[in-house]
Amino acid sequence: MTITIIKCTMEDLHMLQEISYETFNETFKHQNTAENMKAYLEKAFNLKQLKKELSTISSRFYFVYVDGKLAGYLKVNTENAQSEDMGAESLEIERIYIKQDYQKHGLGKYLVNKAIEFAMEQNKKKIWLGVWEKNENAVAFYKKMGFVQTGSHSFYMGDEEQIDFIMTKTLI
Repeated sequence: MTITIIKCTMEDLHMLQEISYETFNETFKHQNTAENMKAYLEKAFNLKQLKKELSTISSRFYFVYVDGKLAGYLKVNTENAQSEDMGAESLEIERIYIKQDYQKHGLGKYLVNKAIEFAMEQNKKKIWLGVWEKNENAVAFYKKMGFVQTGSHSFYMGDEEQIDFIMTKTLI
């Protein structure tokens, strides 16, 4: 199994949208209403929104490929692109999404390590993320990777308020 991580560019916009829809849907459709899923997907992953995110200097997207096939992606934020004000010494992992067929193959670890590598290059002291409290597999994975719960915040899936755990890992 050959794993490759490549930074996304504007030329990847349509692929990014496609994998965003697919992975988010696979992960959360069974725990949310169809209406709330549709509303969220259309808001978060429309081409205009993704183009804006791709052109944000303080954000980066990375695709992960397995044997040349797109398997998932990572989005990280620094500075004012962070979804919560965690300060200049922090890097946010906003998204790690992996296609169902590629889950449980260690790709999440590769992507977290890519985020840590980028954070270290940027002289960040901590890395943080928000993860839905009901996504038990993800919470367990992040704990295994050294993250600890340091708070929580609201996340809206359509008109439903959900709680994300804020999990943090100190780097230095």
